[in-house]
Amino acid sequence: MKEQAVLSFLLIFIQSLCGFQDTFFSVLFNHISSMNDQIVIGRCNEDIILPCSFDNEPDVVIHWKNQDNYNVHSYYKGSDHLEKQDPKFANRTSLFHSKIQNGNASLYFRRLSLLDEGIYVCYVGTAIRQITRKVVLKIGAFVTPVMNYKKNNTNSFLVCSVLSVYPRPHITWKMDTAFISESQTEEMGYLGPFSISSTLNITGSNSTYECAIENPLLKQTWTGRWTQEGGLCRRQSEYLSLPCQGVRNFFLPNEDFIVTWSRVKSGISSILGCYLSSARITIIDEPRFSWNRELVNQNDFSMTLTDLSLLDSGEYLCNISSREYTLLTVHTLHIESSQEIASWKIPVLVALSVWVLLLTLIVNFRHKWKRYLTEKYCVSTNENTSNDGNSEVQRPLKANNRN
Repeated sequence: MKEQAVLSFLLIFIQSLCGFQDTFFSVLFNHISSMNDQIVIGRCNEDIILPCSFDNEPDVVIHWKNQDNYNVHSYYKGSDHLEKQDPKFANRTSLFHSKIQNGNASLYFRRLSLLDEGIYVCYVGTAIRQITRKVVLKIGAFVTPVMNYKKNNTNSFLVCSVLSVYPRPHITWKMDTAFISESQTEEMGYLGPFSISSTLNITGSNSTYECAIENPLLKQTWTGRWTQEGGLCRRQSEYLSLPCQGVRNFFLPNEDFIVTWSRVKSGISSILGCYLSSARITIIDEPRFSWNRELVNQNDFSMTLTDLSLLDSGEYLCNISSREYTLLTVHTLHIESSQEIASWKIPVLVALSVWVLLLTLIVNFRHKWKRYLTEKYCVSTNENTSNDGNSEVQRPLKANNRN
């Protein structure tokens, strides 16, 4: 029995060296014990390396196959042999030829898709021994999520969405520091990757909101934060300065981000200016809009808008976004027209005039009334004084007559 097993093994090995591996490949795996599975995590549309190493020996034969026994890549007699490679792997695989002599049979895998997920087996045969390596390839997707601020005639909404994600992510909302669960989630994609959006109604609220989307496979979490600033009022032809500063906890060293200022009015958004950190380039779409370059270098993206007009009324949104976060800051601006100024000045002036008139009447009335009382009091006093004097004079005269 042992001799038969050895003979069968040698036959399989010789045929593999000659390139006739298809029929016997799965049988060969049953004769050779494999090592522990190695898990490799890749991303959709990116490249990955499936590791496989061996002790360097002459006459190397390398076969990579997947769990369905499809040929992924083959190498023997010192060169690649891809005649029987499955078409879906065409132009997507390669070996490190210069490192094979050092015991490296790793496979370079290009442009991954979710269909590539599965188990891959590396077989290496030499003149002395044979080994197999099993690699479990898991693939995730996490195309940069975004947070959008939307508003209609009566309601305001925050929407956190991710265009392509796999597996299904965990989505959480916080209002200030408390977790909330009033959001509505929509999902597209049956098997993946998924397109998911979560919407939260924030009508009438001035709280700070945060949305977190976590991909557990890729161990990556994205966070969006929304902040409402106080309302501002300006007059025509004046200028406006609005602050927008990045949050220190969100900025990562050497991480690229984009800053966008936009005006939102009647549900329509118009771009005012953009800043690209990777190239340190500012793009201005509104001639009256300007940045302070010195502040921009300090991650302060405050902007100035000059020569205001009635059309500038609306909400101004500062958006700072990267692969890891989105920071939204909203300012509300109202521009007063000359007619609006007159509309409140006229009633005020009328009211002031009425008060002045009333005060004048009251003062005049009090003055006349006081004068009337004074004159009346003075006349009465004089009459009483005159009568008292006559009586006092007459009394002594009567007394003298008696004597």
